[in-house]
Amino acid sequence: MKKGIIVLASIFFLLAGCGANGASGDKKPLKEIRIGIQQSLSPLLIAKEKGWFEEAFEKEGIKVKWVEFQSGPPQFEGLAADKLDFSQVGNSPVIAGQAAGIDFKEIGLSQDGLKANGILVNPDSGIKEVKDLKGKKIAVAKGSSGFDFLYKALDQSGLSADDVTIIQLQPDEAASAFENGSVDAWSIWEPYLSLETIKHGAKLLVNGESTDLYSPGFTLVRTTFSKEHPDEVVRFLKVFNQAVVWQKEHPDEAADLYAKIKDLDKKVVENVLKNTEPLNEVIREDIIKAQQETADFQFKTKAIDKKIDVREVVDNSFIKKALKENVSGGDPS
Repeated sequence: MKKGIIVLASIFFLLAGCGANGASGDKKPLKEIRIGIQQSLSPLLIAKEKGWFEEAFEKEGIKVKWVEFQSGPPQFEGLAADKLDFSQVGNSPVIAGQAAGIDFKEIGLSQDGLKANGILVNPDSGIKEVKDLKGKKIAVAKGSSGFDFLYKALDQSGLSADDVTIIQLQPDEAASAFENGSVDAWSIWEPYLSLETIKHGAKLLVNGESTDLYSPGFTLVRTTFSKEHPDEVVRFLKVFNQAVVWQKEHPDEAADLYAKIKDLDKKVVENVLKNTEPLNEVIREDIIKAQQETADFQFKTKAIDKKIDVREVVDNSFIKKALKENVSGGDPS
């Protein structure tokens, strides 16, 4: 923890510097938007599959480029290097990015995260409580929401990172390590929680609900992009809202679609959707409070090297306008 996000922050600074080179004061016509997307079952996938973003933006002569990532921290590298315009990530990458001075704003709450993160163990491991993880090997993606959840769960049980061996792996690598027994536990998010428990018999040790730990998710935009193209930010949120509403109104079709896109068993998908209600909302005060507590915790444990005010990256103006216009009627264009 003491080195993890700090090292990541250093990378952010370097990338941010690279992204700043050659910038000009002239506003250039927008020809393309770059959208970051993870392995999570987000309505972004539905919109991508149905071509809704392409349909909405091509009216303005703007192309849509999708960029896939394993977790949140690499998306911040893209934001820092001016290679990404929009993304959705969990709570911890946002805090690390802000501490590193990355150019972004939180423009919407995409999930509250109470059931989205958890710690998995194998059923025959003998691990029944978080305190039983002492001396064990735990896989987690550095700087991710799972990374933050792990450290807070350990702290809640009277343990620290020094009491366990943390193996920093991205989800695809961690899955193999967990399934073959190379690690004793895995701190991860959906859909991996459902996939491992339903298909491979893993045991959910704790999640955000059982520990009362929020791991919210956010929709982000580069600050410079939002200043230069505010109408397109609203357009983006309106299209995403279309996908959120569609998923809620067509749960069975959504499950079929996700199962097809990600090649997952429909039972796994249905469990994921039960645990991760999609949102496209104003970032609430209780979420900001939870984020501030997380940021203070990370500073205390030296995960970030300075105190931050998480409210500084919150900008609810775009989501308020998008939701108001949706209520007023009309398509996302």
